[in-house]
Amino acid sequence: MADPTPVLDDLRAESDELDRLVAGSAPDRWALPTPAPGWTVAHQIAHLAWTDHSALLAVTDEDGFRALVEQALAAPDTFVDRGAEEGAALPPAELLSRWRAGRTALDEALRKAPPGARFPWYGPPMAAASLATARLMETWAHGLDVADALGVTRAPTDRIRHIARLGVRTRDFAFAAHGLPAPADPVRVELLGPSGESWAYGPEDAPQRVTGPALDFCLLVTQRAHRTDLALRAEGQGADRWLDIAQAFAGPPGPGRPPKEAAR
Repeated sequence: MADPTPVLDDLRAESDELDRLVAGSAPDRWALPTPAPGWTVAHQIAHLAWTDHSALLAVTDEDGFRALVEQALAAPDTFVDRGAEEGAALPPAELLSRWRAGRTALDEALRKAPPGARFPWYGPPMAAASLATARLMETWAHGLDVADALGVTRAPTDRIRHIARLGVRTRDFAFAAHGLPAPADPVRVELLGPSGESWAYGPEDAPQRVTGPALDFCLLVTQRAHRTDLALRAEGQGADRWLDIAQAFAGPPGPGRPPKEAAR
């Protein structure tokens, strides 16, 4: 039973860092386009606020969350974008206030959750630590898009260790999302964290291997960079195929980002 406190603390720190970035931006900069087609800075923050609200319902109001799932099933292609559009239409100060209130309420609810509790989600039910990890992954990934729009380079921190672990754990999901059988062979993933610490997952003698910078692995599994632009190495056919389709977030396969050369 994982203690959610470390990931909740890191989620709070990640959110606060992004908060400082957007809070210091003039209102007109909230309308700047981000790398996600059709999404501005405001859309990115609105999506985080919307998803935090969804997570809060999952923890505190299962009936309310079930209603959200029904809405998603009724309009799977527009559900997420509609939530972002509604929030992005708010004045920046109001949107920022809404995001702050929602993430604070979620933080409090997850810290109070009974040990062993599991909560419904758009995929399988999740424990508090797993739900917090998913929120950290999204906050980090959407924060990258915001920073890109604002012309800011954010230094990576070892908070991404949670995202790296999630990326490893979702290997089979990535194959399933593409209608493919997951490789039978286990995989060994060896990554170098931003602080120089080594992170390893899977058996040492696994025939399939992935190695490289942890930052690059996290960029890949959140689909914030194309594989050809990253210093990741795969050994074995299953590992190589995985890096082509890796996805740590719930939902259908994402379009990913084009290679830098193709984007020019």
